[in-house]
Amino acid sequence: MIRRIIQIDEEKCNGCGACAAACHEGAIGMVDGKAKLLRDDYCDGLGDCLPTCPMDAISFVEREAAAYDEEAVKAAQEAARAQNVQGSDSAADSNNSATTTTAPLPCGCPGSNVKKIKRPASSGCPGSQAKSLCHPQAEAAKTDGAENSVSEPESKFNDSNELHSERPAMSSQLSQWPVQIKLVPVNAPYFDGANLLIAADCTAYAYGDFHHRFIRNRITLVGCPKLDEGDYTEKLTAIIRENNIRSVTIVRMEVPCCGGLERAAVQALKDSGKFIPWQVVIISTDGRILNE
Repeated sequence: MIRRIIQIDEEKCNGCGACAAACHEGAIGMVDGKAKLLRDDYCDGLGDCLPTCPMDAISFVEREAAAYDEEAVKAAQEAARAQNVQGSDSAADSNNSATTTTAPLPCGCPGSNVKKIKRPASSGCPGSQAKSLCHPQAEAAKTDGAENSVSEPESKFNDSNELHSERPAMSSQLSQWPVQIKLVPVNAPYFDGANLLIAADCTAYAYGDFHHRFIRNRITLVGCPKLDEGDYTEKLTAIIRENNIRSVTIVRMEVPCCGGLERAAVQALKDSGKFIPWQVVIISTDGRILNE
């Protein structure tokens, strides 16, 4: 049958293994330091692996391929779990026979299974890595002795249980609803003559002045290529092609998984057949604009 399936460009692949880790079905494996599609019938064609690739080495193609076999995938997953359980039981027995002070491993929970995972240091999605952010204002407060006290939040509730703040409230610049790419109608009236903002979900949280800098005077569409199912390209292409869009601004985070949003928007611009001014703005995880 002809269906959508992933394709991996071995020349671009850097062997990080992020796509293999993201493929819950086990369709992708690492062979000789490169990612490979091991079985067509294990690939569901949803593309969870696409946004995790930092090298843009994975794409969708339409070709002859075996149908996705959900039952075979489930059977393989069960077999892998059983093998891990057996391996952990053997390890526990070995440890118990060697010394009486070693407690047996807990059983029953797959999360307690003992296994060795060989993975390059760069594997996994950098956007999922935990980190603490240091802001100059916070550091300045510490030098004034604030580190030795517990500060009260600036926003408090009054006697009527209504939230008020000691700071002037920032007014929202959002001019339309909905904002999710998946929910917005293709032919919504506000697209006529619009300056379009296509933004990754996290950008509004990372960049403090997001409303005034980016949302103001623009029609806003947001999405997360890592968490949303499917690809945005077709929907964005239809919006740009069928409406009088004046400009497109793409705002994404610096992490590789956000590249999926940029790729979809740029491809949509190309597929629309229109020549529209566009730009990409990249936000760092500590809230700076990196490409200015």
